[in-house]
Amino acid sequence: MYDAIVWIAIAFALGVAVRQVGLPPLVGYLIAGFGLQAAGAAPSPLIDDLAALGVTLLLFTIGLKLKLKSLLAPHVWGVASMHMLTIVALLATLLLALGALGLPYVSTLDVQTALLLGFALSFSSTVFAVKVLEEKGEMGSLYGTVAIGILIMQDLAAVVFLAVSAGKVPTLWALLLLLLIPLRPVIFWLLERAGHGELLLLFGLTVGIGGAELFELTQVKGDLGALLLGVLIASHPKSGELAKTLLGLKDLFLVGFFLSIGLGGPPGLAAVPLLLALLMVVLFKAFLFEQLLLLFKLRARTAFLGGLTLGNYSEFGLIVIAIAVGAGWLPSSWLGIVATALALSFVVAAPLNARSHMLYEVFSPRLRRQERRQRIAEEREIDPGDADAMIVGMGRVGAGAYDTLHLDKGRNPVGIDADPDMVARHRSAGRNVVQGSATDADFWHRLHLDDGHVKLVLLAMPQLSENVFAAEHLRKEGFQGAIGAVARFPDEESALHAAGVHQVFDLYAEAGAGFAQHVCSGLLLSLSSADAEAP
Repeated sequence: MYDAIVWIAIAFALGVAVRQVGLPPLVGYLIAGFGLQAAGAAPSPLIDDLAALGVTLLLFTIGLKLKLKSLLAPHVWGVASMHMLTIVALLATLLLALGALGLPYVSTLDVQTALLLGFALSFSSTVFAVKVLEEKGEMGSLYGTVAIGILIMQDLAAVVFLAVSAGKVPTLWALLLLLLIPLRPVIFWLLERAGHGELLLLFGLTVGIGGAELFELTQVKGDLGALLLGVLIASHPKSGELAKTLLGLKDLFLVGFFLSIGLGGPPGLAAVPLLLALLMVVLFKAFLFEQLLLLFKLRARTAFLGGLTLGNYSEFGLIVIAIAVGAGWLPSSWLGIVATALALSFVVAAPLNARSHMLYEVFSPRLRRQERRQRIAEEREIDPGDADAMIVGMGRVGAGAYDTLHLDKGRNPVGIDADPDMVARHRSAGRNVVQGSATDADFWHRLHLDDGHVKLVLLAMPQLSENVFAAEHLRKEGFQGAIGAVARFPDEESALHAAGVHQVFDLYAEAGAGFAQHVCSGLLLSLSSADAEAP
C-alpha cells in the first residue's frame, strides 16, 4: 500500500513537470513507471486494480458522449474508416519490411501480428486532442467537433476488438441483459434524483463499474458492458454533466494504467531505429487526415487543424497492446515500445498544435488550391440577411441577450453558435440562429458583414480567448459597429478592450447588480399592489 502511494506521488511530480513544457501529464506517468522499473520496482495489485477501473470508466464516459447522429456524417465515419484502413496497411507493410531487414523486435513478426500492431497504432489520442482543443478554446469549432467524432469512431473500433479478444462465450443469462433497455426509464429516474453532487458521482460509479461486473457475470466483456451502459444513458440531458463529474476520478484511475505500462520497462537502444520510423508515421497520419478531410469537402483550415489535432498515437493503442500481450499474441517488450512511441508522438505534436494557426498561414496557399469547389453545409458562406445585431455564443447569456434585443429593444438579431444541437434548439424556439465557429478565422471571411446592416455584435462565449479572437477578427474584417463582450473576472477587461471591444459586461458583478434590481423591483411592485388592496 505505502509503495503504491509513493509511486502515485512520483507520478504526480513528473506529471506536473511535463505539463510545464506543454505535454499531457500521462507522459510524466509513463516516465515515472520507467524510472520505478529501473529502480527495481514491480507492479502491485493496487496499481493493477486502479488500471482496470480507469479503463472501465474511460469506456463508460466514451459511451456517455456517444451521440450517434454526430457519427453519421460522411466526413466523420468515412474519414475515420479510410484513415484506419490505410494506416493499418501501411504500418503492417512497414513493420514486415523492417523485419525482413533484420531489425530487432520486428524480425519475428508475422502478417497477423503486424496487422495487430498497425491497428493499435492507427488510433489517435482522445486525451491529447481534448487537452489541445480546451487550451485553445476551440472545443466548439468545426474542426474540433469533427476530430472528436473521428476519435469516437476509433474508440468504437477498439471496443469491438476488446469484445472479440476476450474469447468468452456468453452464457444464456446474457439474454437477461436485454432487460436493461426497458429499464432505461428507471435508470433515468435515478439519475435525475442524484442531484449534482456526490450522489451523481456515486451513481456513475455504480452504473459504470457495477454494470461492467454484471456483464462479466454472464461471460460478456465488462468493458464492453460499461460502454453500452454509457450509450444507454447518453440521450439523457444530464449525461454530459455525469461525464464531467467522473472525469477527475477516471483520470486518477488511469494513472494506475500508465504506471503499470511504464513498470514493464522501456525498450533498449536497439529500438531506436524502430521508434524513429514510427515517428515518421505520426507525421504521415496528420497529413493523411488533412487530405481525407479535404476530399470530403471541408475547407483547408478545418482539414489542416484537424490533421494536426489527430496526428499522434493513442492511449487506447496501449490498451490494445496490453490485451495482446496478456493473450500471448505479442512479447511484453512491445508495451515499452508503444508506450515510448506514444510519449514521443506527444513531444512532436504538442509544439505543432501550439503554433497551429501560424503554421496554417504558412501552408494555406497550397492547401486552398486543394479545396473542393463544393463544401459541406457547415462550411458554406454565411449571410446574416437583414439582421442589425449579432450575438456570438448562444448559451444562457447569449439567449437572454438575444431575447432582450428582439423583444425589448425592437432589434432584429441573429445568433451564432458552433454547436449544431444548440442551433437546432434555438431554431425550434423561433430564434434566428446559424451555425458557425467564432474561433475559426475563415468563419469571419465567410460571414458577410460588409453591407453595413449589422451595427452591434455581442460576444457571449464562455472563454476569454474565444471572445478576444472574435473581436480581433471582427476588426480585421473591417467591422465598424459597436462590440460588447462578457468577462468573468476583472482582469479580463483589459485584454478585451485591447482586442477592440467597446463595452465589457462583468458577468458576475453585473449579474449580482441585476439580480438585486430585479428582486427589489418585484418586491416594490408586490408592496404597491398590497397597499392598493388594503382598506
